[in-house]
Amino acid sequence: MAQRITGVLSPVVTPFKPDYSPDTERFVRQCKWLVANHVGLAVFGTNSEANSLAAGERMELLDALVEAGVDPARMMPGTGCCALTDSVRLTAHAVKLGCAGALMLPPFYYKGVSDEGLFRNYAEIIERVGDARLQIYLYHIPPVSQVPISLKLIERLLKAYPKNIAGTKDSSGDWNNTKATLDQFAKDGFDVFPGSETFLLAGMRNGGKGCISATANVNPAAIHNLYANWRAADADELQAGLDRIRGIFQKYPMIAAMKRAIAHWSGHPDWATVRPPLVELGAGQSAALLAELQACGFSMPGLKA
Repeated sequence: MAQRITGVLSPVVTPFKPDYSPDTERFVRQCKWLVANHVGLAVFGTNSEANSLAAGERMELLDALVEAGVDPARMMPGTGCCALTDSVRLTAHAVKLGCAGALMLPPFYYKGVSDEGLFRNYAEIIERVGDARLQIYLYHIPPVSQVPISLKLIERLLKAYPKNIAGTKDSSGDWNNTKATLDQFAKDGFDVFPGSETFLLAGMRNGGKGCISATANVNPAAIHNLYANWRAADADELQAGLDRIRGIFQKYPMIAAMKRAIAHWSGHPDWATVRPPLVELGAGQSAALLAELQACGFSMPGLKA
């Protein structure tokens, strides 16, 4: 089995043209910039506007990355959909391309579903994909999906499919849940990624494997620096610096704010475009965001339009 993916990963924001179609060339350039800053690619995550993208659009963008020479071993694409057949199709495609893993939301439209129903969903995907290379990372994001992935469900899936259930992204925002997941499963090789760099240092100190964070889109080098130096004497200071930058972005709708920053530092105004139903930042919000970031000395060196 290939070595599992670790470190900082970015749910890469998706660039759109004025007609809201994905801009493949800018997407590839953005991914290459992130990889150059030592960040892996959790493409088609929440901050990628993935659930506003059709399955075919995701597959075409993933193909474009591989064709452009981006190493699929640095990729953990989001493949979890409400429709079982879409999840199977996307997951099988990611495995075929050699991606390191698949970040998999539960089917999230119906609320109050049981662990039994979620187990059947994941089990069916694994069985239908039918590939020993498949590495699933369970995506726990109850503030958005409203469909949690319980510790009991993780335990059952690991027992049934120990070679395919590789880890989790915990975007609950609840350190107690992340810590409980680490305590119960990390020692047995289950890889836990906090869903924000806010918990990167605490996660690493408790057996985590890195983080999968929205703001890795805009602050990749600094976040990777903490991951690489979490044992250093100044690690808590580095964490505080990351928290300051994230705090600025969190004052605004995150996707629109990150895209506005990328538009500014890349010089390409179309980067600010989000696909409906999302809307871009207003002029006042944009000015306030950029002013606060610049006051902190924030920049995005090497970013290309």
